[in-house]
Amino acid sequence: MKNVEFKNVTWIDFDDPSADDVLYLQENFDIHPLAIEEFVTPTYRPKATQYDNCIFLTIHIPLYDSKARTTYPGELDIVLTKDHLITGHVKEIFQLDDFFEKLEGSEGKRRLYMNQTPAHLLYSILEMLLESCFPRIDHIHQKLENIEEQVFNDKEKEMVFEISVVKRDILNFRRTLKPQRHIIESLAQMKSHLIAPELAPYFQDLTGTNIRLWNALESNKETIESMEETNNSLLSNKLDFTMKVLTVFSAIMMPMTVYSNILAMSADIPFGKSPHAFAIHFSIMLLISLCTILVFKARKWL
Repeated sequence: MKNVEFKNVTWIDFDDPSADDVLYLQENFDIHPLAIEEFVTPTYRPKATQYDNCIFLTIHIPLYDSKARTTYPGELDIVLTKDHLITGHVKEIFQLDDFFEKLEGSEGKRRLYMNQTPAHLLYSILEMLLESCFPRIDHIHQKLENIEEQVFNDKEKEMVFEISVVKRDILNFRRTLKPQRHIIESLAQMKSHLIAPELAPYFQDLTGTNIRLWNALESNKETIESMEETNNSLLSNKLDFTMKVLTVFSAIMMPMTVYSNILAMSADIPFGKSPHAFAIHFSIMLLISLCTILVFKARKWL
């Protein structure tokens, strides 16, 4: 547990809340028991619940796993009271930790973000978390540009896996981000003595930020799908060309094979007693193959 204070506002952050932390909350804060229970219970669905003396929120932050190369949801539980903002999370949320350290290390930052109410601080935290998603989307866009360059540099096979990885990343990002819009809208519309009426437009502005993030992800989704289609078309064309070459090669070899089999079945091989028999028959087979190629050329099969 760590905390930072300024005037009448206190922010307490729990990293992987334990049973002792739950006991601390029960003994020191007037928080509804259901809110405390939900605070330590993992959930895959975001929610916003208003109680008489507090507001409980569960949101999910898009985090990135560099080893798995994909986005995953990091749960953040929030309890808003008259004088306190209490946050808890099991996984490390580096954006939140950085913001906390900035407040902890700078009175100017505390004066800027903690000079009014915990609800104002909540808005600043949500804004920071949403804005931190844009660099991730820019990173995805850079990946798309690299994939596009490689696709048109004869690296289609190598890009099949890369395209799948980026598609999964975008899908997980979208899956995490989309439900958060409902929570932000709930805060903008919530009638509570804990949230000043003048904050409603600010939370509504966060809804606009969420929509901009969603639109950027939608654009990336359409781009990667187009690239996948293009890459598959190029691979298909290469495969068709390979099959065409093999088919033509087989067609050219077939007359030679038939001719050699006929000779093998003949008891009296033509020119068999001639010292140049091999050269004669080999020349005949080459001539047959040449005629086959000329026929293919004439019919524009080559």
